[in-house]
Amino acid sequence: MSMYFDIGDETLWNPSNGAGRLFLRQVEVFEAELKLPSGIGQGKYWGDPDTLEVDPVVYAEFVRGLVAWHCRTGHSVILALSEGFVATAVALARRAGIQVEMPEAGSGHVDGGVQRDVQLPGNPRTASTTVVTALDTRAQEMDRWMAR
Repeated sequence: MSMYFDIGDETLWNPSNGAGRLFLRQVEVFEAELKLPSGIGQGKYWGDPDTLEVDPVVYAEFVRGLVAWHCRTGHSVILALSEGFVATAVALARRAGIQVEMPEAGSGHVDGGVQRDVQLPGNPRTASTTVVTALDTRAQEMDRWMAR
């Protein structure tokens, strides 16, 4: 068995049920963390939990927010926990024709408010070249590994 992540009649990704369910559960976690909807929902075959429709406009905003959030953290554990998911989300976005630019190192400023989950040493207010490069490389690898 497998799942389908579609835009219209085009399948972007056809993972196994296990990988698809894990991805969807992580989508829920990051929707809550970012306070943004993902744009991934029940597909054209209502009642079929294995077919999901990706709204490209909503998903684009979600993935861009996800990348900005990931690249501006300086917390090693958060980076380790999120890199694989963020890379998979970026690969899916690129397959959908969504432009996802990696931020320039040092440009990832925090949007006001209190900064949480700060790890010392480190600067949680900027994206390091290492983090940005690792994410982009991992997203390219994920695209090669993801079945259509």
